Amino acid sequence: MSILNDVTVFDFETSGLDSKNCRVIEMAAIRCINGEIVSQFDTIVRQDFPGGLDPKIIDLTGITPYMLSTGMNELLAFKILKNLIGESLLVAHNAAFDLAFLHHSLMRLAGKTYGNSFIDTCTISRDRHVYPHKLTDMCDRYDIALSGAHRALNDVLATWDLLKALDAEGSVSGYVNRLGYLDKYGPPSWAPEHATLVPMKNRYAG
Repeated sequence: MSILNDVTVFDFETSGLDSKNCRVIEMAAIRCINGEIVSQFDTIVRQDFPGGLDPKIIDLTGITPYMLSTGMNELLAFKILKNLIGESLLVAHNAAFDLAFLHHSLMRLAGKTYGNSFIDTCTISRDRHVYPHKLTDMCDRYDIALSGAHRALNDVLATWDLLKALDAEGSVSGYVNRLGYLDKYGPPSWAPEHATLVPMKNRYAG
């Protein structure tokens, strides 16, 4: 049985990089069974930032304060996401970022985290390919369409296609719960207890 028979690919757009103190402003996820997308969820998450949303985030994502004011209630959004995830294998590109936001958000809202296994397509990309490894770069390498990067659902659908392409060229089963990080920056500030942290270096062509 393929490990990809039951996965949830997910992505967050956030108000900043600090997973403990910043907030998720958009989320998207697809549950995939036996290679087919069987359910999908995406929403802007209602947030109120007294000092305003960082203009850099607005420029990057296109998400405006007005959009946030009309988004879904944060607690409800995470309840729906948690129900969609179930016991499936989690998948994200640069998963250290999204896994940390998922953990801190669930702890703040529900008082408990998750225990799902995961795969990070960025870790696989760094292991198999020369720099750069952003989602847009990897999609270019595999001729995967990605329009509107830095919107959660677009990134999720592209990550799903990237995962399938990576698995087709060589099973990704050995990367379950492996979380690579660039050794010059040190390990992530938070990682799941079941993660194996792997220091990595960027390799360059030529």
